[in-house]
Amino acid sequence: MELPTADGVSAPLPGRCAFYVEKKKRYCKMIVGSGKAYCGEHANAEKDCEKKRIPCPLDPKHTVFEDLLAKHLKKCNSREKPKPLFYVQDINAGPAIVEDTPKDEVPLSDRSKAELNLLIKKLKTAVKGFKCKHEENIQSHPALHEALNDPRNGDSAFKHLKQQASLLGNMEDLHLLGPNRCFVEFGAGKGKLSHWIHVALKAYDDIHFLLVERSSARFKVDGKHQNSDTKFERLQVDIQHLDLRKVPLLQEKGLPVVGVGKHLCGAATDLALQCLLGSSETAPHGIKDQPPSKRSKLQQQPGESTGPELQPIPRVAGETAAGQELRVGGVAIALCCHHRCDWRHYVGKEFFKEKGLGASEFAAFLRMSSWATCGSRQATQTSPPQGQTDQTFEEEEHEATEEAELDSLEGVLNAEDREHIGRLCKLLIDQGRVHFLQQKGFDSRLLYYTSSDVSLENVLLTALPASR
Repeated sequence: MELPTADGVSAPLPGRCAFYVEKKKRYCKMIVGSGKAYCGEHANAEKDCEKKRIPCPLDPKHTVFEDLLAKHLKKCNSREKPKPLFYVQDINAGPAIVEDTPKDEVPLSDRSKAELNLLIKKLKTAVKGFKCKHEENIQSHPALHEALNDPRNGDSAFKHLKQQASLLGNMEDLHLLGPNRCFVEFGAGKGKLSHWIHVALKAYDDIHFLLVERSSARFKVDGKHQNSDTKFERLQVDIQHLDLRKVPLLQEKGLPVVGVGKHLCGAATDLALQCLLGSSETAPHGIKDQPPSKRSKLQQQPGESTGPELQPIPRVAGETAAGQELRVGGVAIALCCHHRCDWRHYVGKEFFKEKGLGASEFAAFLRMSSWATCGSRQATQTSPPQGQTDQTFEEEEHEATEEAELDSLEGVLNAEDREHIGRLCKLLIDQGRVHFLQQKGFDSRLLYYTSSDVSLENVLLTALPASR
């Protein structure tokens, strides 16, 4: 009789655990000890096991020997770790209790036709005076020329590269690319946007990057760029709890910051704006007070390269020390997933109230905002299609919307009207962010930075100090 092949599926691999993982349809691949058939995690499956394993109280997804529990708890990766200096609980979250927050959110499918019509009427009244379509400013940048022409990149990678190239091109138009500043990438993930900014500015010194991401990421690209002149530092913290004024790098260098992000989901955009500008101790960092010679070099015409003549923004040593002041040089954030916004975190609450709107309308508009894209893409997939990598699928999840409750609305609005209403909802939410930035002393704009066939979420929010 022929024995099954030790391939990890039909039989355990040599020297590996003999426990069959039903969920994965294969045998465990953990190495076993001498004379053992099972690894430590699956030791309970061994009949003559002398020790008992129990679920870890910090994370029941893994187990531990009962007699070694006390020792394990001291080093378990799920234990609560000391908070870094820049962690301040809910500093950017907004008030914990918002008076007009509705207790029960009503789904659109449960609303009557009259209620929907009233919401749409309020929406159209609120956006009156705003342009329904933004200016298109699709750019590219020489830093990505080689990657954009590399045939090894597939369609999905090419789309992301086009977006990153346009982001850099728009930042160059705004004179945000240059030395002697710190770029803060919110929702950094693998850090690819910071990577391309670094490539674009590799000829300059004194450029620093803070990559903010609440979870750990695989295949990070920032490790490739560490050198004496440029520093990449990851801050593994939720933006909700990040106080940039307490980050040692900014305290030490006194650098102005430029906030950037690519597809910063829903409430994360509002948290990032609060992080940059929510404090009364935050100041716009313009060039109005600079010497004429430096001011003229910074005020290049749009489309000109930040060549060797671009001068660094002057800074005063120690000005950011001890968290006293954070100077913001500009913002460039590609927006995404308005349906994931949150009234508590939203920076445009005052804007909504000026329009006679509140939390209940905001909640409804969030749901309706998904109409802008739900008719233009295929239904959200729950697993990567054939030929698509997990990495690509995870990146494109940003463009997936909630279930749009379309079936019950067929008799109320047609597909074209729903898409238009969805875009008006996005416009209103974004105008609240523009209003917030203007109140903080910034000139802010919304523009299309890429075409809709590259990404349906193609709006870029920019801000510069009004003094510039």
